[in-house]
Amino acid sequence: MLKVKPFVKWAGGKRQIIDKLKKYMPKKFNTYYEPFVGGGAVLFELAPKRAVINDWNEELMNVYRVMSDYDKYQKMCALLNKYERENSKEFYYKLRDKDKNKKSFARMSDYARAARTIYLNKTCFNGLYRVNSKNEFNVPYNGKDNINTYDGENLIAIHMYLTMNDIKIMNTDFEEAVETAEAGDFVYFDPPYDSINNSFTSYTDTGFGKEEQERLADIFKELDKKGVYVMLSNCNTPFIQNLYKDYHIHVIEAKRSINAKGNKRGNVEEVIITNYE
Repeated sequence: MLKVKPFVKWAGGKRQIIDKLKKYMPKKFNTYYEPFVGGGAVLFELAPKRAVINDWNEELMNVYRVMSDYDKYQKMCALLNKYERENSKEFYYKLRDKDKNKKSFARMSDYARAARTIYLNKTCFNGLYRVNSKNEFNVPYNGKDNINTYDGENLIAIHMYLTMNDIKIMNTDFEEAVETAEAGDFVYFDPPYDSINNSFTSYTDTGFGKEEQERLADIFKELDKKGVYVMLSNCNTPFIQNLYKDYHIHVIEAKRSINAKGNKRGNVEEVIITNYE
């Protein structure tokens, strides 16, 4: 089967540090859980036969669901082909602003919403997914007239992976996403990162602050007590170091490629935290 790669550019994507992550993963496990799946870099690298994937971002998880249905997948690709032909600044803003009318947006088919999500990701500034307090996508156009919204071979490989294996797709809170995890399962948490400044965390309209980080640490501890293998990525801050001081903390260097300000991109220190050696 063709090696699958993420279908969108996503803040915090793990493709560049995948080898470092694999170094600290358990050698064997039962069901794989990824409550903050994002673009799926880790999921597609591991390609587990049994997994539960989740993200709070409804539009993102809609794309996964559409790609697990062949007819809808084909309709989505047909729309993306159309969008590529019609791509322009005017067209971008027209499609982007569809979520401002909540009633008409709710009536859009799931495959049309999926095509919109991928198109906006490929044509917005720096591939950044950001919404405002009204949950409206508000990233400006990138100014490129010629675009390629998808790799056909990659998308069909994703479709095959999602349909030929036992993959449960969820769109809920991270706590609910791991409720069924049992001893011997593996949970990988890749939440919006903690920061000592006001870094980007607007993946959804609710944000992800210190209280959420603390709640996540509590879930980490509960899973540990159940005998679940747990691994978590985050920024190397004193706050995170303190939250997980009783576990194994591995400091690594990673490259940040998505930020509105160019001088905020570059190498940063991250931590990989595990409840096992």
